[in-house]
Amino acid sequence: MREKGTKAVVIGAGIGGLTVAALLAQRGVAVTVLESQTYPGGCAATFDRHGYRFDAGATVGCGFHKKGPLALLGEELGISWPILSCRAAWDFIHGDRLIHLSHSKQEILREFPVSEPFWDAQQRLASLLWSLSSEVLPWPPGGFGDISTLLRKVIRKTPSLSPMLPLAYKTALQWLASYGLDTDSDFVRFVDAQLLISVQTTAAHANAVNAAIALDLPAKGTHRLTGGIGSVAEKLAASVNDNGGNVFYGAAAQNIESRGRHVVSVTTSDGRSHPADLVIANLTPESLAGLLGERVSLARNKVPKPEWGAFVLYLGVEESVFNEMPVGHVQIVRERGDLGEGNSIFVSVSPSDDSLRAPEGFRAVTVSTHSRPEPWFEAKAAGKEEYGRLKESYTKKILLLLSQHFNDIEQKIHSVSAATPVTWERYTGRKHGYVGGYPQTSLFNVRGPGTPFRNLFLAGDSVFPGQSLPGVVTGARRVAELVERKFGTRSKK
Repeated sequence: MREKGTKAVVIGAGIGGLTVAALLAQRGVAVTVLESQTYPGGCAATFDRHGYRFDAGATVGCGFHKKGPLALLGEELGISWPILSCRAAWDFIHGDRLIHLSHSKQEILREFPVSEPFWDAQQRLASLLWSLSSEVLPWPPGGFGDISTLLRKVIRKTPSLSPMLPLAYKTALQWLASYGLDTDSDFVRFVDAQLLISVQTTAAHANAVNAAIALDLPAKGTHRLTGGIGSVAEKLAASVNDNGGNVFYGAAAQNIESRGRHVVSVTTSDGRSHPADLVIANLTPESLAGLLGERVSLARNKVPKPEWGAFVLYLGVEESVFNEMPVGHVQIVRERGDLGEGNSIFVSVSPSDDSLRAPEGFRAVTVSTHSRPEPWFEAKAAGKEEYGRLKESYTKKILLLLSQHFNDIEQKIHSVSAATPVTWERYTGRKHGYVGGYPQTSLFNVRGPGTPFRNLFLAGDSVFPGQSLPGVVTGARRVAELVERKFGTRSKK
């Protein structure tokens, strides 16, 4: 039964957009999802190339632990995720140091024994934050209704919030300093490497509270998804369809029509107009502004801007290279140099028993490094040769680092392709190819889902709490609850 005939258009079949779409479809809303590509997932997609299925960007299955955001979402939507738990999240390699990041922190403490009091405090705070995430707190509040809901949900947890309050305005590095760890350069580099992949900045800038939950991801456990990380988006898209919604592929949004402070329709590249009572944009604010033209500014003072794109190699590699690799993911960090730009890489290798991912005897490998978008677009503007030289130099730099830890890998690579920030802009519609969301430097200067239009909302990693599967799903739940309050949708159950 449709609730008052409410029509919702969701732009983008990334995890954020599909989560909102699936929840709304289950609650009786007539949902239409518009996706420019021929498959769902966005930055968390899995795509076919040269006989392999590669994870595009996001590669680590987080948030499926008991009462985690993905576990709760699956229960509500009746989705059985195709997951298997991993013995460890990933290995961290820095020079001669190798740390097996697992549910316990034993190997971290073996390498950095004096850090135990810090990890005890981090674990207590992270447990509180995971609990708060299940409450779908309306943060940042968008009006009196959000403030009222926030107070109602938080007031009963006030006694347990005391460990968080002193850290609300501190950086992660200041937090480390309170334990005398800020001068241990090896420990800080270890923490920096973890934070860069999870909150898009390092300890000197990351907010301490955000860092607490980011550093907890390995301890909460990771899961492998049969068929690749894109299986999450595929399951969510199927849920939308099963509940009467529609997911259209090859349907790139070109324009959002508005009347006053209401949007009324979305026009796609094929010239079709999709009328809407509400629109959810699973886009970056910059990309959404492009659809709105000059009618309104989405800029927010003090809200951090995205800083990073990514350079990614997709490799088809002989399986024998990874015979001694006990986990599916490895983070390799050079001993010196700024992180990113090939000095730190994250390597994800498809499981040997997942025949959907690679031909027999081979593995599908995704290798990524943070990279500033500006030089890539400058090289592209300078011409094909300059752009090609830059791609070649990054490829060589990453393969050299890989070869230092995987013997003979360069001789056993059978397929190579690369993605740059230019690629990310073309395939995901993210302006300038920014991926991973915003640097999480503050709890307060963050963006909520609201826009200047009363029935247009943002979803995705630009909206608090930001990137990662758990963060994006938590933010999408807030959008669904916000829509429910405003439009009176209700569950079919």
